[in-house]
Amino acid sequence: MTHNHLIDRLSQTHHLSLDEFTDLLVHRDESLQTYAAGLAAETVERHYGKKVFIRGLIEFTNICKNDCYYCGIRASNSNAQRYRLSEEQILACAQNGYELGFRTFVLQGGEDPYYTDDKICQLVQQLKRNHPDCAVTLSIGEKTKESYRRYRKAGADRYLLRHETATPAHYHHLHPQTMSAENRYDCLRSLKELGFQTGAGFMVGSPGQTPEDLARDLLFLRELQPEMVGIGPFIPAAGTPFAQEKAGTLDETLFLLSIIRLMMPEVLLPATTALGTIDPRGREKGLLAGANVVMPNLSPKSVRNKYQLYDNKICTGEEAAECIVCLTKRIESVGRELAVDRGDNVRYTKQKEDQYCV
Repeated sequence: MTHNHLIDRLSQTHHLSLDEFTDLLVHRDESLQTYAAGLAAETVERHYGKKVFIRGLIEFTNICKNDCYYCGIRASNSNAQRYRLSEEQILACAQNGYELGFRTFVLQGGEDPYYTDDKICQLVQQLKRNHPDCAVTLSIGEKTKESYRRYRKAGADRYLLRHETATPAHYHHLHPQTMSAENRYDCLRSLKELGFQTGAGFMVGSPGQTPEDLARDLLFLRELQPEMVGIGPFIPAAGTPFAQEKAGTLDETLFLLSIIRLMMPEVLLPATTALGTIDPRGREKGLLAGANVVMPNLSPKSVRNKYQLYDNKICTGEEAAECIVCLTKRIESVGRELAVDRGDNVRYTKQKEDQYCV
């Protein structure tokens, strides 16, 4: 496989096969990665300008009924310090974020049975009453289609659910037998059908992952066409079966960010906290590779270091106001600008405009 062939493939990501994606990943080198990042940066600017959208992350519970082998808040991790935020605390986090310029709030938590559909719907409705110009995103795991329907009716705009891997055998390597890859994929399809701006994604370098697995992830995303894709390097977590496994790499994650941007030009693509955890300038490098979203933490300082999905997570000590000042400087350092708006996917915005015109 010549270098020119690989470069040509970067402009053909809409049509590449499993083997062709695998070749790209296997033969990645510094010059190919630099070229991909340049193309991805041009692509994101064509669709979103220099804007980087911020999402206010509210990690409202670290209690989870699941026992995923990679996750620091897995049910059987007795070292995890458990907490739940009250509705009043959650609303206060959002109010603080609103005053700082956030126009999207992401409610993220473990699959905590305490938060029934009624409680989630009540919370979403109150957030939308308090902040009608804001988007509400949920990231609370696998639910029934009827539950998702209720959240949508209550006013939730978006839903994040990483598919983790598009290879069922690999999924079972990462999760207990009580969890099903097929159910995860069905959940994502249901979210799309119900009109959520839907987010999928995967870990890069997770235990047992092969280049073919990553190629399948790309094909899965191309078929699903989610509005958002969240990827980040696997980082081992204490108290899990994978605590001693090797972390994923920055370079491979950045390359995949660029490929996803080229394959799905309008996608919303975060430079994740995990990127910043494995490299001091990881988020900036993510933006240069095609990302256009960052997700600062609005959770109370008292609980931030308890939401440990993986070890050494960054930004657990800063106040939200300090964090936004820091992030603004980081974003500007790579020639981008912080956007104070909902930051919808442009495809979704066009659909809304078309409906309005009709």
